[in-house]
Amino acid sequence: MTSVAVQVDQLWFKAPGGIGTYIRNLVPALARCDPSLEIKLFHARFGPDAPPPERWIRDFWMQELDASIRSLYPRWDLLARPALPESLRSADVVHATNHAAIPPAAPGQRLVVTVHDLAFEHFPSLFPREWRLLYKLGLRAAVKRADAIVTPSRSTAEDVASRTTVDPGRLHVVPLASSLPAGTLDVAEVLARRKIRRPYVLFVGTLEPRKNLVRLVRAYRRVAATGLPHALVLAGPMGWQHDALMREIAQPGPGEVLLTGALAAADLDALYRGATAFVYPSLYEGFGLPVVEAMARGVPTVASMTSSVPEVTGDAALGVDPRSVREIATGIDRVLTEPGLAERLAEAGRARAERFSWDETARGTLEVYAEVLGAR
Repeated sequence: MTSVAVQVDQLWFKAPGGIGTYIRNLVPALARCDPSLEIKLFHARFGPDAPPPERWIRDFWMQELDASIRSLYPRWDLLARPALPESLRSADVVHATNHAAIPPAAPGQRLVVTVHDLAFEHFPSLFPREWRLLYKLGLRAAVKRADAIVTPSRSTAEDVASRTTVDPGRLHVVPLASSLPAGTLDVAEVLARRKIRRPYVLFVGTLEPRKNLVRLVRAYRRVAATGLPHALVLAGPMGWQHDALMREIAQPGPGEVLLTGALAAADLDALYRGATAFVYPSLYEGFGLPVVEAMARGVPTVASMTSSVPEVTGDAALGVDPRSVREIATGIDRVLTEPGLAERLAEAGRARAERFSWDETARGTLEVYAEVLGAR
């Protein structure tokens, strides 16, 4: 029987983000796809104020390590120590799900690292210095010590290959999938409770500079100035360095910009279903989960033509240059004023989203485990 120790620290972060989504969907899918796989979860110590574990975690064996991320991450990356406890050293595979921290594999173990993106290399000023350093050290440690590096897209794999000395044979592309279950809540009820009026254009994601939301607000106001009645809804938790966005929203201008904060899954599903259009102008993505979620619900989508996003959308979204306010505005305007285009994008989006599933992600990950264990 194969066993894997999976690092799940991200679930205790204030904003778990895409890595948290990856963990909470991948682990149960691994268990579904291979019931014989023994899965052990582990995480750093987060203190008495940390939120309780998510409900699904209780179905798995879990170990809390006797140190905080502040202590563990730099030592793991630089020194490959301290060692994991004996209960985890017996696993066949150690899977680091956050490339900021590369736990050491014991003799005979295999190490798999998921590198979600290299945004910290492309946009260093958008990351706090401490995290930028950890990502840099973690990537170097992964290239040096990992038996396999998993990326969610070819774009990220090519990024890693071009910026490091990694053997391309150790790179494995395993796409992600929509993580939001289809809900049944009444859209009108959710919108009324959230004080959101129709019609509206939707963005979903952590509110941080990489998502390019200052340009999105400016582009939206250009569209609103033409008389279209749509509001702009920014749905997601506050991330780092969000001050510039808040200043932009506070500027006087046409239209209405609404912030929802973090949402329960059922409410977020209803917001997608109620949206006239979805806009995702991110500067850089390792995959772009919200795009798949919007397409799965047939929401006409305007998305960046950069990094992995066009790889995910194919021809099912209207691509724009995320650095051009004019292009973003034109894309939004076209989707809102050209019914034929909106209908084509909605249909193509549903078909495109069907290509992605977490069971496929799990099967691809299991193949990586099997390959590194076969090499052993």
